Amino acid sequence: MSLELFNLKGRRALITGSTQGIGLALARGLCDAGAEVVLNGRSAERLAAASEGLGGARTLAFDVTDHQAARQAVDRFEAEVGPIDILVNNAGMQYRSPLAEFPPDQFDLLLQTNIASVFHVGQAVARHMIRREHGKIINIASVQTALARPGIAPYAATKGAVGNLTKGMATDWARFGMQCNAIAPGYFRTDLNAALLADGEFSAWLEKRTPAGRWGRVEELVGACIFLASEASSFVNGHVLFVDGGITASL
Repeated sequence: MSLELFNLKGRRALITGSTQGIGLALARGLCDAGAEVVLNGRSAERLAAASEGLGGARTLAFDVTDHQAARQAVDRFEAEVGPIDILVNNAGMQYRSPLAEFPPDQFDLLLQTNIASVFHVGQAVARHMIRREHGKIINIASVQTALARPGIAPYAATKGAVGNLTKGMATDWARFGMQCNAIAPGYFRTDLNAALLADGEFSAWLEKRTPAGRWGRVEELVGACIFLASEASSFVNGHVLFVDGGITASL
């Protein structure tokens, strides 16, 4: 009986930035838990390839940094296909540079991709969830929501903002039967971390620094996502769940 709390059958989940990496892994995990998944990205070709790997999952192509495009795409989907019950705001990017030389155009791009997109898509989907008085929003934060490292100060700023926007969403929308939470991954083997993975010195440092003694695997984020997407988390709101091998718990 308790396992039924995690069953997502009959639910539909939109995952932004889901043609690869964490987004695709979460889409696959939600699908395995019974949800109908809707993949998002800007490239129709990459969406088609990802969809094929998920047995022909639905796709919804739009630019998450464009407020009007996000709203129009979500409204059209809701009208023509049906409700979006779960939103995973996963789209994100990284840019590494010493802060004193950090390019302002890259700073602006980080803001738009990592935090403005959470507002744009979150608001577009929430308008429908509020009317139905039910919905789950899961924002992908980061270990940098709580920590910082040299060369990524603007990235850390955006992920700190994701954590606080998540709390704001919960504060405004919990009374409408919605749960808004975040997952904060530690260091995972993804394309976003390719430069760090290739750096033997950094990997050795990270494995020593992390109590679990290793990098994370994207599949290890799925359980947290299913929990926050399901009825098992019906009274969890405004929480940032760190999935980081213990790195934020240890000096």
